[in-house]
Amino acid sequence: MTEFMQNSAYAGVTISLTAYALGSWLKRKFGFAFFNPLLISIIVTIVALVGTGVDYETYNEGAKYLTWLLTPATVCLAIPLYEEWELLKNNAKAVILGVLAGVITSLVTVFLCARLMGLNHKNYVSLLPKSITTAIGMGVSEELGGYVTITVAVIVITGVIGNILGEAICKLFRIKEPISKGLAYGTAAHAIGTAKAMELGDVEGAMSSLSIAVAGILTVVLATFFAGLI
Repeated sequence: MTEFMQNSAYAGVTISLTAYALGSWLKRKFGFAFFNPLLISIIVTIVALVGTGVDYETYNEGAKYLTWLLTPATVCLAIPLYEEWELLKNNAKAVILGVLAGVITSLVTVFLCARLMGLNHKNYVSLLPKSITTAIGMGVSEELGGYVTITVAVIVITGVIGNILGEAICKLFRIKEPISKGLAYGTAAHAIGTAKAMELGDVEGAMSSLSIAVAGILTVVLATFFAGLI
């Protein structure tokens, strides 16, 4: 199987897309929040690789083409933002303060958890970009001297959790305003959360798309300061 994966240019892509399609089908079929397509695809891919004895490097040789699409996919999130531009201008102050509060909360939470768990500097800075999109988070982690692979894993986990639990949390705290929901999803759960926000409505999707960019910029700026605390 390893030899087949090495000789096939698109074996990794095929496994990834097939696993994601299975997750999408399960979500449509049963409607449970925990049947998140990305979560299912991660589990299925891991099981497939472990079961066949294929290592990550071999798999990634065929799956790296999907990674190349991360940046253009993130840029495309500007489309719903453009469509709701007037709404953004009318709520600019609330948007900026809301995203800033979310970013600071994320960084402070990582700092406190790192101190409580006795993490060293390298592990600590690897977790700081957990709530921003992978394309930006990888660069932040590398610049701060963290483990990029750990950063990617944490970013994905954060996004999946936000996608699954976001709606329940909004109901729990009685958050009904579409702008607030969108900002919360984008700031806390980046692009994966934005996918859920877009399911809720155009306003939620647009505000979530905006918060990805703003949260990314703020995290790049503030992470440097927080990195020096440990």
